[in-house]
Formats: sequence, structure tokens, C-alpha cells
Amino acid sequence: MVELPTIPEFYRNKTIFITGGSGFIGKVLVEKLLRSCPDLKTIYLLLREKKGQAPEKRIKTITDLPLFDVLKSKNPDSLNKIKIVVGDVRELDLGLNLQERQVLIDEVNVVFHVAASVRFDDSLTDAVIMNTRGTREVAKLVLEMKNLDVFVHISTTYCNSDRKVVEERLYPAVVEWEKTIEIAENIDRHTLNVLTEKYIHPQPNTYTFAKCLAEQVVYDMCNGGIPLVVYRPSVIIPSASEPITGWVDNFNGLVGFMVGCGKGLMRIIYSDPNNIVDSLPVDITVKAIIISSWKQATYKDANQKLTASFYNGSNNGVKNINVETILNMGNKIWNEFPFDNVLWYPDPKITKCYYNYFFQMIIYQLVPALLVDGVLKLIGERPMLTKLQRKIHTATIALAYFTHNNWTFVNDKFYHLKYELLPADVDNFSFEEEDTTIDSYIFNCLVGGKKYLLKESGDVDKAKKHLLKMWVLAKIVNFLWYLGLFWLVFFKMGVLRCQGDDQCHSIRPFSIPRARSYQGDIRSSVVPIQGLNQNTTS
Repeated sequence: MVELPTIPEFYRNKTIFITGGSGFIGKVLVEKLLRSCPDLKTIYLLLREKKGQAPEKRIKTITDLPLFDVLKSKNPDSLNKIKIVVGDVRELDLGLNLQERQVLIDEVNVVFHVAASVRFDDSLTDAVIMNTRGTREVAKLVLEMKNLDVFVHISTTYCNSDRKVVEERLYPAVVEWEKTIEIAENIDRHTLNVLTEKYIHPQPNTYTFAKCLAEQVVYDMCNGGIPLVVYRPSVIIPSASEPITGWVDNFNGLVGFMVGCGKGLMRIIYSDPNNIVDSLPVDITVKAIIISSWKQATYKDANQKLTASFYNGSNNGVKNINVETILNMGNKIWNEFPFDNVLWYPDPKITKCYYNYFFQMIIYQLVPALLVDGVLKLIGERPMLTKLQRKIHTATIALAYFTHNNWTFVNDKFYHLKYELLPADVDNFSFEEEDTTIDSYIFNCLVGGKKYLLKESGDVDKAKKHLLKMWVLAKIVNFLWYLGLFWLVFFKMGVLRCQGDDQCHSIRPFSIPRARSYQGDIRSSVVPIQGLNQNTTS
């Protein structure tokens, strides 16, 4: 009986092709492969051409990030294994020239298709061209590769968000992907924009729609012919431990939420407080992706090997945490480890009523932003808060479908991956996600946002002093606000309204004044109506 190779043994002398290698998951995947599989041969990254930047410079831009510091300290020469091929997922044939395409066909053993647009508000044209047709072009290349061991397509748990329970299997798309690509290529954008909502129904946006079609693409083209893995991550958050705690490179998802609230930019949250936030650290996600590729490629049974495997990278049933709990934890952490120079004291509230959200967003976020930007203009500085608030509101509305609904992502196969590991691989690839506390996840989001996104100094004492000033200012403003409201209601609106003779009459606010009682010679001022019999009684 032939023994299974360990993961590093499987990747020895292997050539890997990665799309989306400059993205969040992609960079962590490159680092983990180089660090834990040091004998791999080459990693080819598909990157778009940038004028004035040589490929070597672009690789250096990526590898100069703190993410690669551990790798550099242990095996700096491994970075020489990264090679760039110029291309674009949005182009036919990936925009590859014939020579580089042939190199990939001849040499590549493992493909990770990570590239995607994750914008929820992309036009149907852009979403389909990038996420659906781009996947087709990758699959076409994969089918030509002469020495392919496994193809891993990165999808999303939310590509089947029209279902409340999502199992680890393919759900057929509601429209034909071939026809949809043809439509995106040939019909003008304006017409498609008008028809988008009808065409993508029951999907909530063009992102989930295009990613759902992409799964159908790889299944139709590759299932039964090559080893195929479809891995569906949920919301990706900063790393739990590898290679450094809290690593993150974008404001998407939970990190943007925590940073926005912690800096005082978001004071009202539009969400169901009981909405479950399904998220996983990026390092656990990458480990699971690598394990799944190894498992699929090393199946001994040919039918198993050539039958597509689906994995839901979800924390369902392990860490069920809702928005209200996250906010409560955030309030605690913001006071212990505050951000530098917060714009307002962080004390956000939650509402699932859109009208309540919109009113408070205008009063507490947009109006202050306009005032601050006005001051910045007067002193010759560049205004930015209004534009930032517009982006926050746009993102809030785009996420509303996901912050007001819950799903059950069945994840049995995903969690079983760690039990498939050989003893020699446990230390480097096992993930004990259930042993990590929820508090640490939230804390890592804040640390990652503070250190790697905002590049803040980390002077906690200084940040606390500024936070205290903002707390005092918030109390003063709140006092003045309620005082002004009291004055408006009880004085301006008429609780005490004085007459010209300095005699004050009590009038209830927002009530209709009672008829006044007139005395004296008022009757003499009334002109008698001729013909009226004053003795007539009614």
C-alpha cells in the first residue's frame, strides 16, 4: 500500500499558478505556501500590467509587507520563487501572450483561482465579465495544462444566499452561464442596468449572482475530467495567529465595521441586532484551502479524485456571534485600547428600522461631516468626511440584505479537513478554530485595523487621553442638545406665551388654543343684521 505524502512532500518541486495573488487571501496563500512548503518549485502570479512598474518591483511591493517578515527571517531566498505573468482575468485568454501561456500549460501542477471583484454594486456587465467569464477563461487554461494535479476555485458561502440552508454541494444556477456571458459581452450597459434586478432574481446582487454562475462554470467544464475543489469562504477577518496576529490589508467586512465605529465615524448601525456574523480568520481559511487541494490530488480512487468537492468555510455551529454582541465587545475594547485621535466618542447604536437609521445618520453623521468639511475648506485643507460618510452609507445599504438575514452553512466537510491531516502536518496546518475565543477575534480585528490599515502608533496612554476629551465633549454636546430641545418645545413652541399687557397665559405645546372670552363693549362693535328678530329663539 502506497503511503500518502505529507503536504510539503506533495508540493515538492510543484509549480503553482495563482490568480488574485495580490489580494487579501492571495497574499496570505503565497506566504503560507512558501513558508510551510519550502521545496515547491515556482509560484506564478497573474497580475495586471502597470505602466512604469517592472515585475520585480511589483513583487517587492507585495513582499515588503509585514506579512512576509517571518518568512524573510527564516528563508528569504524563497521569495525568488515568485514569478509574475502579465495578464488580466477580465480579458479573453486572460490577456496572456502566447509564450507565457505555453509556459503555464507545460509547467503548472496546481491552480488556485482566487481573483474576483467583491463589490456588491458592480454593474451586471462588470460582475459577469470579471467573476463569471474570468472563471471560464481560467478553466479553459486549466484544461490545457499537461501536468495538472488539482484546480481550486475560490467561491463564497453567499453565492447561494437565496437559500436559507446551504449544503456543501453544487446548486444549479437559475440561468445559463453561457448565455449570460454572451449578454454581458453584447448588450449595452444601460439596458442591462434596467433589467438587472429582474434578471438576477432571486439573488440579492450582481456579486452573488456572478459567483453562483462561476461555480456552475467550473463544474460543467472540469467535473469528471480533472481534480476540482470549490472552496467557499465566509466573511474573512484578520489572521488569528499565522504568520502574525491580526494581519489584514483592507477595510472590507467586520474590520471596516469595527474601525468605523471605533473612530467615531459610525454612530448608527443599520442591522438586526440578532443577525449572526459568520466569519473566519484568513490564516485558517488558507490552511483549509491548502489541505483541500492536497486531499483532492492524493485520492487513490479515480472516481473520488475526479468528482468535484465543495467546502463551506464557515463557523456555523462553532462561533455563533451576533451584531449586538460584537458591538458590546467593541465598546469594551475601544475604551481599553482606543484608536488614535478618534473623531467622536465611540458609542454606536443599532436599529433595524431604515427610517430610524436614515434620520440618525443624517443628524449624527452627515451633518457633522458637512460642518467639519466646511471648516477644513475655510482653513485651506482638503475636505474628506462628507465623501467618507457617503461611502459608509453606500456600503451600509449594499450590506443590508446580509445584515438582516441569517443562513445555515453546513460545514461538516470543512471541519473534517483537519482530521484528514497526517501527524507530520498537524503542527503546520491544523486549525483549532473552536479553541479561539470570540473576544480574541474581535480584538484581532481592532488590532489589525489599527496597526496595519491606519498605521497608528500604538501609544495607548495618549489615545486614552484624547478619548477622555471626546467623552467630555460628547456629554457637553448632548447636554446642549437636550437643553436646546427643551427650550424649543417649552418656550418657542408656546408653553409660556405672553401677551402685550405682560399677562402670561398657559398654553399646552402643540395644542389648539381655546376660544378667548370677550367682555365689555365687544357687542357694540358688531354690526346688527337687518331683519333679524332678536327675540327669536333657536
